[in-house]
Amino acid sequence: MNRRNLLRASTALGAAGAGRVPAAVPQGPAAGSGEGAAPAHSTAAGPSAPAPPGADRPWQVHIALFDGVEELDFAAPYEVFSAARFFTPRPVEVRYVSASGDRSVTAAYGTRVQGVAPWAADQADLIVVPGGGYARRDSRGVWAEIARGTLPRALAAAVRPGLTLAAVCTGTMLLAAAGLTRGRPCTTHHKARPDLAQQGGLLKNARVVDDGDLVTAGGITSGLDLALWLTRRTLGPDTATALETMLEYEARGTPWTPYDPIHMTRSAT
Repeated sequence: MNRRNLLRASTALGAAGAGRVPAAVPQGPAAGSGEGAAPAHSTAAGPSAPAPPGADRPWQVHIALFDGVEELDFAAPYEVFSAARFFTPRPVEVRYVSASGDRSVTAAYGTRVQGVAPWAADQADLIVVPGGGYARRDSRGVWAEIARGTLPRALAAAVRPGLTLAAVCTGTMLLAAAGLTRGRPCTTHHKARPDLAQQGGLLKNARVVDDGDLVTAGGITSGLDLALWLTRRTLGPDTATALETMLEYEARGTPWTPYDPIHMTRSAT
């Protein structure tokens, strides 16, 4: 166990109790190592709340990468989801994936991520789409991926019951590129909000917007809040609060959702 994991494990024992045993090692490379339509299972009556995956199998989290992706957009959720394994008996497996087949990705500030896994949406419970480069149409990043089309098509094809699609910051615009956000409550980085509204998104004034099988977050640092919320929703409040203690970070704002976050049933209002 390296020093970083030793510190995490020590914190885990303090926050969750010495009797809690880490469940599984997350899959995928370390963050520093080294392509939409509304979900098909949504109905005219509203989107369906995702059924919690069985506790007897790993929670499979895939984070989509592409050249020009913002470092904090993907690294913050990776940290949260990976560390969650210290605070739950359920296995958690986290991996970086590429819809284009790239095994190496260069992020916005030059960070090179190697060993990126192939796209395998049929294996995922959650796919997280980071943003990056939205202000620069002539460079790598979200605009280039929209023009390329590979990632938006892969996201549209991924839709199925039981899968949650999530986005950090301008990653929401990749979901919007193929219509995933049309007619759905959502949010994104403040500079991209007019574009998201123009493409049919129902903008909500919240840092995290949870519409069941579509969860979005606005702002570069919102990946932490998105990941903590999804962890709370899937693994429970004890896991999420223990993570906050370990990270020395408290989730910002109140997530917008039409669902009872505990039972994931649609609110009467």
